[in-house]
Amino acid sequence: MRAMILAAGRGERMRPLTDTTPKPLLPLAGRPLIEYHLRALAAAGVREVVVNHAHLGHRLEDALGDGSRWGLAIAWSPEGEALETGGGIHRALPLLGEAPFIVVNGDIWTDYDFSGLPAEPAGLAHLVLVDNPAHHPAGDFVLDRGRVREGDGPRLTFSGIGVYRPALFAGCAHGRFPLGPLLRTAMARDEVSGEHHRGRWVDVGTPERLAALEAELLR
Repeated sequence: MRAMILAAGRGERMRPLTDTTPKPLLPLAGRPLIEYHLRALAAAGVREVVVNHAHLGHRLEDALGDGSRWGLAIAWSPEGEALETGGGIHRALPLLGEAPFIVVNGDIWTDYDFSGLPAEPAGLAHLVLVDNPAHHPAGDFVLDRGRVREGDGPRLTFSGIGVYRPALFAGCAHGRFPLGPLLRTAMARDEVSGEHHRGRWVDVGTPERLAALEAELLR
């Protein structure tokens, strides 16, 4: 499987750290945040990774190069102005091919094992859900017997890790748009499977969370 790391966000909540450094390159326990994903994807057998960028994108390309030091081949998808999650993935589809592909947000940290993801999701998408963090107590979706839905019931938080078929983006026009509405439309047709990751996961969205995670990892 190919994979895509979403790395085009401006990182407003991380300012002033992101004024001069793209968020995926912020150091975490001695290595850039995005490197944890690159190592984990390579360990899972992924060999081709697409990385999109906008804000300070040249810094990402200079730092990561062609990916060969991790046993990967990195293809770059520059956006100029960030296209949000849906628009960024849609723009990168020619680089991702016709088979299902992994997508992971560049601003999370997790111990999730990517080798457990399905190569052929039962539907248009497969999402990894996690326990609701303190800053997002209401969660996002319901996981019911392996299917992800909206509606009543205990809710979990979308981790930013998923497997998508290119067909999820059928009919989309080029430009800026979020991923959420596409997923919700697919959920309404029972086209989204899911799983509950009970291990470690952190949305590294603020300097405070970054510092807390670093202290934990260094311990």
